[in-house]
Amino acid sequence: MSSVRRKLKGKRPPEGWELIEEVVEDFESQMKEAVNEDHEGKRKAELPWKIHRLHWEKNRFLFDLMYQRKVMSRDLFDYLVREKIADGPLIAKWRKPGYEILCSMLAIQKGQHNFGTTSHCRVPMKQRSSQQRITPDTQIGCISCASGDGRFGGPIWWNTPLEEDSTAADENRTTWTQGHQGDIVPGGGSSGAGPSGSRKRPADEADDDDMPDEVRARLEALKKGNAALD
Repeated sequence: MSSVRRKLKGKRPPEGWELIEEVVEDFESQMKEAVNEDHEGKRKAELPWKIHRLHWEKNRFLFDLMYQRKVMSRDLFDYLVREKIADGPLIAKWRKPGYEILCSMLAIQKGQHNFGTTSHCRVPMKQRSSQQRITPDTQIGCISCASGDGRFGGPIWWNTPLEEDSTAADENRTTWTQGHQGDIVPGGGSSGAGPSGSRKRPADEADDDDMPDEVRARLEALKKGNAALD
């Protein structure tokens, strides 16, 4: 049983949960794998970086459904926050100017950083000293989540390509594609693009014209509050 199912055991989620359940569980599975993966050859400070990025990706997926596409009900969103499946404080910050792509709440907790300041990843890269310009935050792995610095719709992470390369752009903009039985599943990408090699693309970045019919149907079902597709 997945961690999400254990958390929700005996509870009845609002309508629409069944349409995103598999995607959320996939994120949780990837985070579990990141915790258990071989740490040989990595510095201790680097161990949680992949987890922070996956956490951002999962919550960005939920944020996009709620506030960009507007296909998630308020009841379902509040339920996910209440059950700690969605990171309510982080998502709330994304709605405020200057925090649109904030990497983690940890980045703005002054008690977690030297001299009582926020993380240097909150400082625009062009305003930094040369030695900090492309240095990741030691706790999060984020190089920059300052407004205007982001790439591919999110922060610049330690493994985000910095060069202007169309191939790299495609790898960091993987799409939601049709999986077995028409489920919404992450697809595309390569082993070096995102934290797990199957980086999820926020729903609002997808081109509706290119969206598979099954995916579009599920989003419409979620918007209308249907319990399942025909």
